Amino acid sequence: MSEWITGRNPVFEVLRANRRLLHHLWVAQGASQQGRLEDIILLAKNRNIPVKFVKRSDLDGIDPHHQAVALSVGAYPYSDLEKIIQIAQDRGEPVFVLLLDQIQDPQNLGTLFRSAEAFGVHGIILPSARSASVTPAVVNASSGATEWLNIAQYNIAQSMDRLKEVGGWMVGLEDSPEAQEPQKLNLKGGIGLVVGSEGQGLRRLVRDKCDLLMRLPMQGQIDSLNAAVAGSIALFLARQARTSK
Repeated sequence: MSEWITGRNPVFEVLRANRRLLHHLWVAQGASQQGRLEDIILLAKNRNIPVKFVKRSDLDGIDPHHQAVALSVGAYPYSDLEKIIQIAQDRGEPVFVLLLDQIQDPQNLGTLFRSAEAFGVHGIILPSARSASVTPAVVNASSGATEWLNIAQYNIAQSMDRLKEVGGWMVGLEDSPEAQEPQKLNLKGGIGLVVGSEGQGLRRLVRDKCDLLMRLPMQGQIDSLNAAVAGSIALFLARQARTSK
């Protein structure tokens, strides 16, 4: 199965990571071959990927927001939970995993992936059903961060059990009276950060498996943050705790 990745940053990161099958690159005729587009063309040629200059209308048919470039690639190469655990062990680090419980909006998923890559998670777990997967829209929303992440599709509750076996504490992100603010929690060790869906939050079974519940303190008039913003802040707080002395 092949798909198109569009947008200069996503295409560049897919080429740079070189984890997928790379078929061919289309570039809009007349586009200025400078900056990132120049880098893309050079990298494609270095990887012996055919480069074809096409009409903008051809690219419009793939994605109206193509930014003058589209890359035909194979399907996303998912990882698995045991590999994610092994990565942490090989680095001599306590596990740091993001578990996304039925996040369905591609933009939110992409934002969380971008934050997760920036803050150094070992991997991400998505449920195998009722969740957005790593589609071209998600790759675009993540600005290509997907290509540098180990993302597995697996049962969330079972993943939590396995991460507990290797020393991880499951921390559910939730705005509830039972949840504690970050400064009251120890986030230094192994962490599985669990973020629920946009509308329903954490499912009951997943919530019950959490060792801790964390809520973000807020002072403004808006009483909630969306899943992507809240999850990104929580990832930063976990990273900050893990790197502090």
